[in-house]
Amino acid sequence: MSDKKNELRHGHVFSPESRAYFAWQEGKLDTGALNQREAGKFFPATASGLRDAIAADDIVNSTPPADGQIASAGQATGKFLDTPGSDWKKHDVKSGETLTVSWNYSAVHLTRRWNYFMTRENWDPSQPLSRAQFEAQPFHMVQLTEQPFWSHNNALRPPQPTVHDMTLPERTGYHVMLAVWEVADTGNAFYQVIDLDFK
Repeated sequence: MSDKKNELRHGHVFSPESRAYFAWQEGKLDTGALNQREAGKFFPATASGLRDAIAADDIVNSTPPADGQIASAGQATGKFLDTPGSDWKKHDVKSGETLTVSWNYSAVHLTRRWNYFMTRENWDPSQPLSRAQFEAQPFHMVQLTEQPFWSHNNALRPPQPTVHDMTLPERTGYHVMLAVWEVADTGNAFYQVIDLDFK
């Protein structure tokens, strides 16, 4: 029973390594905690009980993570992921280049979309990650439109791994990308932050 419990917890970004993935490599998170950056879907919304804008029959959302708890998704394990500052391990990138992001799942959910947000040009790394620090709209989205979800198991079941190519926006210096995997058949999403250094 305990082995079963520890093997789950749903998914993470492994390439480029997310902040949580680096922490897992360093032994600061176990595998369950790596995969359980889980909170309510529809970021940057703050309320729960909301319906999906394109799929009203999807499960309504739980409460999204609070400002200052976005990297940890408000989970008790991994609260250190929310520490402000610019000392996190970063990936060197360039504005306008194609970045390939890869997700791995330990439990596959029927999926509605993946959203990718970037911090604003004038964001402040010394402050906690908050909605005000990110652009309000994702710079990249991959959305699955089949509905209702219970009639489209195959179409809404993501491939393992899931790989997305996206064009990075214009930025200079240190920025944070927030990757959010939104599930159709629960009220939750999975949150992964990736630290980038725009050269």
